[in-house]
Amino acid sequence: MALNLLRYHDQNQCAWGVLERGQIYPLKIDESTTDTTAAVIRLGIQGIQQLVNREMALPLDAVELLSPITSEQKIICQGANYRQHMIDSGMNPDEKNFNMFFTKSSASIHAPVGAIAKPKHVQLLDYEIELCLILKLDIDHQVSVNDSNLHEYVAGICIGNDISARDVQIPQTQFYKGKSYRSFCPLGPVLCLLEAHEMHYLQQMNLCLKVNGTVRQQDSSANMVFKPAETLSEMSQVFNFRAGDVVMTGTPSGCALSIPSPLLVKISGLLPEHKKWEIFIKKQKATGRYLNIGDVLELQIQSADGKIDLGTQRHTVEFLK
Repeated sequence: MALNLLRYHDQNQCAWGVLERGQIYPLKIDESTTDTTAAVIRLGIQGIQQLVNREMALPLDAVELLSPITSEQKIICQGANYRQHMIDSGMNPDEKNFNMFFTKSSASIHAPVGAIAKPKHVQLLDYEIELCLILKLDIDHQVSVNDSNLHEYVAGICIGNDISARDVQIPQTQFYKGKSYRSFCPLGPVLCLLEAHEMHYLQQMNLCLKVNGTVRQQDSSANMVFKPAETLSEMSQVFNFRAGDVVMTGTPSGCALSIPSPLLVKISGLLPEHKKWEIFIKKQKATGRYLNIGDVLELQIQSADGKIDLGTQRHTVEFLK
């Protein structure tokens, strides 16, 4: 049975617990030796269940929630992996034969509630809800993953938000920099560990992102072009992984970034570099979809049958202090 792990701050200490019916049951573990996502995952679902302190329950709203993914883990991302997002980006999903991969800095890992820090020089702050795979074991060679052995490689799932500074990412051609400022990768609140027979849920998750209460992104993981098994097989050709590492599986359509028309792209190629990007930023800002100070983001991912619930992320956009 799926198990919802939480990492939280309580009475000046970091701790792990299991979330059940709105209550947190702490794990009886030594935080000094089991302080990483990798270490907890290696306990396994059965091992974790044996460590749950049933004599103590904390209300969810009584603690400060932390990212269930600790800072030493890697973050690997898929770009444009939902059918409609590909189409909106000018791609034909039926002609795509390979993934687009990039990475985010571990410094961007952030709590599932609180504030997104907007650097003062960033004008085009964007959002991207993503279903994240959390890996189960170390991988240091090419592997062949399929639906029947997927459970050997994936421990569980959580919500991720791939926050992006588009006016850094695109004009500077800096995916890594534009997506890696501090607080640009909120993860959690729960890390949902899945049993082998529950892996089918990876293709049955409904994603929804709201800005100030208005739905901006909504789709099902069934509409991924490259499924988790295929993706992990391809990734293992070029990445080494450790247990607890994160694979962000792409975002649905509806993010703020709009793709310029082919004619505008052709015309902009005739302009001086600074003028081209000045026009790009002006046109993007005119859509009114980018995040501003004070905007509230709310993200939820839940299975179609409601049995798997990854909780709610909630953040307010603030200036970087």
